[in-house]
Amino acid sequence: MTTLTLPDTGPAGADRPPTRPDAGPVDDVLVVRRDRTVVAFDATKIAVALTKAFLAVEGDEAAASSRVRAEVDALTDAVQRALVRYVGPGDVLHIEVIQDQVELALMRAGHQQVARAYVLYREARARARTAASVASTAPGGLALPSTDAATDALHVTDDDGGRAPLDTARLAQVVAEACEGLEDVDAQRVVDEAVRNLYDGIARRELSQALVLAARSLVETEPAYTYVSARLLLDELRREVLTTLVGTPTEATQAELGRRYGDVLRASVQRGIATGQLDPVLAEFDLDRLGDAIRPERDLQFTFLGLQTLYDRYLLHDADVRFELPQTFFLRIAMGLAEQEPGDRDARAIEFYELLSSFDFLASTPTLFNAGTTRPQLSSCFLTTVEDDLDGIFGAIKDNALLAKYSGGLGNDWTPVRGTGAWITGTNGRSSGIVPFLKIANDTAVAVNQGGKRKGAVCAYLETWHIDVEEFLDLRKNTGDDRRRTHDMNTANWVPDLFLQRVEADAHWTLFSPDEVGDLHDRYGKDFARAYEAYEAAAERGELTVHRRVRAKDLWRRMLTMLFETGHPWITFKDPCNLRSPQQHTGVVHSSNLCTEITLNTVATRPGPAAASDAEVAVCNLGSVNLARHVTAEGIDVERLRRTVTTAVRMLDNVIDINLYTIPAAERSNRRHRPIGLGLMGFADALTTLGLPYASEEAVTFADRSMELISHAAISASNDLAVERGSYASFEGSLWSQGVLPIDSLELLAQARDGDVELDRSTTLDWDALRERVRTSGMRNSNVMAIAPTATIANIAGVNPSIEPLFRNLYVKSNMSGEFTVVNADLVAELKDRGLWDEVMVGDLKYFDGQLGPIARIPDEVKERFATAFELDPMWLVRAAARRQKWIDQAQSLNLYVAEPNGRQLDELYRAAWRHGCKTTYYLRSQSRTAVEKSTLRGTDGKLNAVSPVVPAPDPTAACAVDDQDCEACQ
Repeated sequence: MTTLTLPDTGPAGADRPPTRPDAGPVDDVLVVRRDRTVVAFDATKIAVALTKAFLAVEGDEAAASSRVRAEVDALTDAVQRALVRYVGPGDVLHIEVIQDQVELALMRAGHQQVARAYVLYREARARARTAASVASTAPGGLALPSTDAATDALHVTDDDGGRAPLDTARLAQVVAEACEGLEDVDAQRVVDEAVRNLYDGIARRELSQALVLAARSLVETEPAYTYVSARLLLDELRREVLTTLVGTPTEATQAELGRRYGDVLRASVQRGIATGQLDPVLAEFDLDRLGDAIRPERDLQFTFLGLQTLYDRYLLHDADVRFELPQTFFLRIAMGLAEQEPGDRDARAIEFYELLSSFDFLASTPTLFNAGTTRPQLSSCFLTTVEDDLDGIFGAIKDNALLAKYSGGLGNDWTPVRGTGAWITGTNGRSSGIVPFLKIANDTAVAVNQGGKRKGAVCAYLETWHIDVEEFLDLRKNTGDDRRRTHDMNTANWVPDLFLQRVEADAHWTLFSPDEVGDLHDRYGKDFARAYEAYEAAAERGELTVHRRVRAKDLWRRMLTMLFETGHPWITFKDPCNLRSPQQHTGVVHSSNLCTEITLNTVATRPGPAAASDAEVAVCNLGSVNLARHVTAEGIDVERLRRTVTTAVRMLDNVIDINLYTIPAAERSNRRHRPIGLGLMGFADALTTLGLPYASEEAVTFADRSMELISHAAISASNDLAVERGSYASFEGSLWSQGVLPIDSLELLAQARDGDVELDRSTTLDWDALRERVRTSGMRNSNVMAIAPTATIANIAGVNPSIEPLFRNLYVKSNMSGEFTVVNADLVAELKDRGLWDEVMVGDLKYFDGQLGPIARIPDEVKERFATAFELDPMWLVRAAARRQKWIDQAQSLNLYVAEPNGRQLDELYRAAWRHGCKTTYYLRSQSRTAVEKSTLRGTDGKLNAVSPVVPAPDPTAACAVDDQDCEACQ
């Protein structure tokens, strides 16, 4: 028998387990009552409870009302349908879970007053039970609540089916240890909540889950319980790993583990090699020395979301049983990245471990997945150009599958493929355009699910002059011919400057098929404008077969409309990506990647030995500095930041030589140009530490200065590596070789636009000396910086992702690991200091969707510092991004948040991003006009509060619309 305990499903509820594919009839489910007896499920009890709730609100006449009877029957059915999603025959539910579903059904049906009565009744009964309970003191100083003698007879079922009395001493010890050192947490509350859900014969693993769920249910009122939850999960993880490695059931406290961590490292490496998962070279490291370097206390810095994410998707396992602990995980990554280091590679591994385990820097998800393994595909992003014939098209789709297999995120440039109506010489027919092939690419991404770890992810790019651009805009619509829709694939417009200049001039715009104007694909800036105008003249003379003239403003308006309605295609800018590219001498940037931060050259992949040597699939290797770890209230710790960046660049450069390449064109490109993408995360957390509102001139200046420091340190580090290891192969002729750094390339963009770039160009560091060093000593990497979304690695590190503003101060985040209550701990600390943190404030935050603006008793200064994404004027996001962009040789994943967008606002916003020199934008996020669901809230006198409104685009803390709203393809 298995037991599945569902958590509270209210607005700030804990995780909801995934839907059971084998769910059976709810009638066969067993129910654990509060006295811990187990009875058969009885739907009539639900109907009785609902009827009583209606009677409490509508009076005795409700009992005879056919309307109420019909409503009760419908609600009872709804509750049963909800329950059957999570349980199968023989499963066990706690009575509280059923009651939670009754509340939710009432709210979804719009019976707010009835739901309120039901909640108040439950609260009254809970208080009565608490008052009547008899507490028996357990070892460890914690009380185990009991309602009758059955508590003393509770047994736990072991993994082998054996039964043993509940070890109350260890239960108390584990909870006490989990709460140790944390302020404002109460171990007794955790024990009380956990024991309430126990029953005789509970499985040992379910006992651990009951403790975790008990702690996490308290997170919304006290954020520190997220660390309690994580430590309780860590206890289960320790047991799982130690039992696997030792071979017999083994438990250990965190203190006991600290003395054995070195042995665990050696055993986990041996286990990984024996199962064929780890590279045998790891056994050649001095594991005793590395074991001595382990920092066991760093296990305790995880939030619950961070550790659960690590547990579910990153730690190595054998038959779904983990054999890595957090610190051995970080050491495995460090060894994997140091395995080709000359000299003392053990010292390098320790240096890398220090950076990773402290959360000062984290490599991207593919690197964390695969470093040190026998299949080290460590790169994050791949960019391809699709050739205009069937061999090229299906060769590119095959490449997509091979690249996605080991967690790569894809950006495809489809501009060269001829458009609808174009002549096909081989068949003497007309082309059906790009859409049918995009549909195949979409389905390929779905089919290749990266080993089950996450969905495949791809973004298609198309230049704005392509004859099929209007159909391209419709790809993500939910209406129309589904055979011409790509519901799972991201799309992006690759927009030349000339188009936006035509929009501003209210001029016409001509669409072409690339088989007749193929050189437009490789041109940019004024060179593109001259060629484009020549083709327009040729079209007017009747020299081109396929073309169509439209009003530029109309096309622009439709682009923005579809972006608002479907979240796609994103708006990215071709000319700044190319005019500021250090690699102009080796080719053209034809697209960005899955998340719009990578801007690298690609050369179309064609089959056959003659062309194979020229094909290049661009590859980028990503990692992010945790800016929050490098900032104090006094400002940026410059030396610490420089040390972090220097080591991080070395780690990312090592990826290129260690990496497993699934197609030759990717290896050729990566080894020739050696691009890396160092980014950042925790920007909003850094602002909070500094006491700066996101919407302020000071925050814009901080974005500028912090990125200048990272840029200077990263370029210096790549230059140092060039001196040590040699420059990348295509260095000569690059902007680097000419002494043109990213800050200098702004002038190239300004010249191409005749000065039409609005951007502060001030500097504070010694760039002249660095410029000369780069020119004379070289660069190890053709590209060095790119700011990725960092959704998942930011979860691990416990900070806000990337450069994002605060999403909400209290909300529920969903990903593949479940649903997690996220509370802004900094805000809670501020409100505590001001005497404002109480149950009513929790209720207010829920009611107002985590926004402070409508809460009258919060001071305006606090509202400004903790303003959430949709409370900000989005122009602040553009201004901060533009100030960063001047230092970055690639781009950044720039989400824009608009609460209630309109055409004028979007037009001004995106043209401002273009004019300020931004290279790309990412998701447009907007709020729905109405909240879609209400749910009840305990602890606030039965007030009703709102779940966050639905946002058309995915969870704004995430990206790429993959992995249940987590962009792991990049980070």
